Amino acid sequence: MKIVIVGGVAGGASAAARIRRLDESAQIIMFERSGFVSYANCGLPYYIGGVITDSDDLTLQTPESFWERFRIDVRVRHEVTDIDTAAKAVTVHGLDTGKIYTESYDRLILSPGARPTAPDMPGLDSDRVFTLRTVEDTLKIRSFIDEKKPSSAVVIGGGFIGIEMAENLSAQGAGVTLVEYADHILAPFDADMAAQLHILMEKHGIRLMLRTAVTGFEKNGGRVTVKTSSGDITADMALLAIGVTPDTSLAEKAGLKLGIKGAIEVNEKMETSAPDVYAVGDAVAVKHFVTGGSTLISLAGPANRQGRIAADNVCGGNSLYKGSQGSSVIKLFDITAAATGINESAAKAAGIDYDYVILSPASHATYYPGGKVMTLKVLFENGTGRLLGAQAVGYEGVDKRIDVIATAIRAGMSAPELCGLDLAYAPPYSSAKDPVNMAGFMIENVMTGKVKQFGLETEQSLPRDGSVTLLDTRTPGEYSRGHADGFVNIPVDDLRERIGEIPSGKKVYVMCQSGLRSYIACRILSQNGYDCCNFRGGYRFYDIVKRGAAPAQTAYPCGMEK
Repeated sequence: MKIVIVGGVAGGASAAARIRRLDESAQIIMFERSGFVSYANCGLPYYIGGVITDSDDLTLQTPESFWERFRIDVRVRHEVTDIDTAAKAVTVHGLDTGKIYTESYDRLILSPGARPTAPDMPGLDSDRVFTLRTVEDTLKIRSFIDEKKPSSAVVIGGGFIGIEMAENLSAQGAGVTLVEYADHILAPFDADMAAQLHILMEKHGIRLMLRTAVTGFEKNGGRVTVKTSSGDITADMALLAIGVTPDTSLAEKAGLKLGIKGAIEVNEKMETSAPDVYAVGDAVAVKHFVTGGSTLISLAGPANRQGRIAADNVCGGNSLYKGSQGSSVIKLFDITAAATGINESAAKAAGIDYDYVILSPASHATYYPGGKVMTLKVLFENGTGRLLGAQAVGYEGVDKRIDVIATAIRAGMSAPELCGLDLAYAPPYSSAKDPVNMAGFMIENVMTGKVKQFGLETEQSLPRDGSVTLLDTRTPGEYSRGHADGFVNIPVDDLRERIGEIPSGKKVYVMCQSGLRSYIACRILSQNGYDCCNFRGGYRFYDIVKRGAAPAQTAYPCGMEK
């Protein structure tokens, strides 16, 4: 059996190695358009930033190592330009030799990936405007930095690549402005959870321009001017990172069925609409595990798993890909942010009736030194309690909690079932009530009616005319350092004795620092006949969101004082 693989990064390389492990006699040929195969795509920004110092570390395999270990024929700098599905052959262009030839196949696996989205705008051809996809792109950017030593940079796009590049360019001494069209960075996160990251970036000297569109680029002597809806920004370099587009021109030309955003449609076996043609990775549309809808998930983990599944089926197996849920994690300076499943905007788009809890637990037992607070948001479906997704921002332990919830979602657990998870505990690592357990307790309380919640939107619309009671149950010292407008202070420990100060017959809205003391206050009040609502996340969360919300924008030359 002869297998041809187009694309040699995550999905293609995984498929090739798996096929060899399953079939020692198969002839495997892998074509890769760039000069590198099986490289660490996710590590590229960290080479630019100097965290990874040796460019050889970016390459996981080479054509030589693939041949030595697996007897796989890897041909880099070879671009497949056409597919004849009837004749079962591909047309190949040797980019270095200029030679054009055909290669037959019994089975074909497409793993072309995705290309940086580059809208039609003036000035994109500037030698100071970069995109990042391949090792060659990385070496080009690093060479520019080493030679020109830019003191200023504009990053366009607040996704994973944009954020990582902003941090790494900043680490190289450049004053960085990050421009994002939406009202917050990192689309998998809700705006309230991204607020803490906004604050962190500004703290580290990265200027955010949110709700800002880029309209073009202009050469400006030895610099580049980025034209935006908020004014011009002049810098030494610019990086365009506004997302990726499935690289499916080859599939489209071959007549394969395409779906959402032009991605290749595949079934659970990773089969395309053409016989004996499979597709994997960033170029394919997959089922979202939570919503059931078609989606694009451009992540290395799903691409690797899809490559393995395609390989199994090429070799006569029956492996199925059950969908993606977008589990992801990012480091930003000293903070970690992670997410899985869907966020609020995705739940609304899918028409799901949802609710959520927000908690601020410590990373481990508070009496053990070094614990730090994280913010955890967990979404669930009203009525059923189905887990929909989670987001977390903090320090150590963030990835662990999101991975546990990602596993629970995949296992079909309901949100209240998080209460019963038997998770490892020792004071340096967790608490006896792990944050994931605590999220389950809170959701169970909401679903059983033990507590009602309100959030930021409700808080902003609450009347301040005395028709409702606004209560802050923190200590007087905490209250004096900042409180929400109109909230009066009665500490929770004094509430039973001072309950007569709270007018009966009026709805009570309660806030504390993290949501725990206000929950206790709500239990006291509700058992004394009051209609009470607890503020999600507490004043800590309220303050973060207020400070990290998208500000009004005015442009200024990068690196200059505001």
